[in-house]
Amino acid sequence: MVKIAIVTDTDSSLPPELAARYDIRQVPINIHFGQEEFQSGVNLSDAELFARIDAEKKLPTTSAPTPGQFHAAYQAAFDAGAESILCFCVSSEISATYKVAHAACEMFPDRDIEVVDSRTLSMAQGFMAVAAAAAIQAGATEETALAEALAVRSRTHLYAALATLKYLAMSGRVGYLAADMAGLLNIRPILTVKEGKLEMLEKVRTRKKAWQRVIELTARALDDKPAARLAIIHANAPEDAQEFLALLRAQVACPEPVVAEFTAGLSVHAGAGLVGVAFYTEEGA
Repeated sequence: MVKIAIVTDTDSSLPPELAARYDIRQVPINIHFGQEEFQSGVNLSDAELFARIDAEKKLPTTSAPTPGQFHAAYQAAFDAGAESILCFCVSSEISATYKVAHAACEMFPDRDIEVVDSRTLSMAQGFMAVAAAAAIQAGATEETALAEALAVRSRTHLYAALATLKYLAMSGRVGYLAADMAGLLNIRPILTVKEGKLEMLEKVRTRKKAWQRVIELTARALDDKPAARLAIIHANAPEDAQEFLALLRAQVACPEPVVAEFTAGLSVHAGAGLVGVAFYTEEGA
């Protein structure tokens, strides 16, 4: 049987313990505070990210992993006995990661490396990697594992509520006046993934109503059926994530959830306090 390794990047939001369970290697998104560089999920957590942002009153920049970082991940997989690699990257609509991962394959001209543009992000991307890894652990071929991951993508949904527009104002994505007005009106935008991008779906006033709207969207997508897998995602808001999960469980049939940090490569753009859900339905549901 051919040994197949799974690689992804840290914009997948995969918790380390889940990645370890499925032997998934994660290549870090890079975060830059001036001349200082950090790696998401390696030496920079969401808590550390926002502590520094709030202290400096300035957002860092982010960049895709370098070809060398992907080379190191591929080489480690081959050194561990892999004969081929499936690599799932954050959507090419929001990052150069897919392009870099593909370019790094040129350093292994005689090796089998398949790089996949997930066209999504966070745990929606992470679930694709997990689906492929689980299929491989069950004895699937590379082709079957990839097909399983793509099938999961077709059934995946992601909804999240922003806590503030302050960080989007700092990034220049919205004006400070608009952010201040949204704060005064207690507006909480609802986000989803559309055509590979994290997009604003609706604007809702108050946290309570925003969370309830996310739950309603989740219930509608599930159509009274339980999710196959589900994750609660948050940006430096672990207590809020647990509170939201309790509300969700009271209204929607939930499998045992994964609770995951959004991770710094994504959180820097959305801002602290984001809480949401990523899930996919059973096949045929």
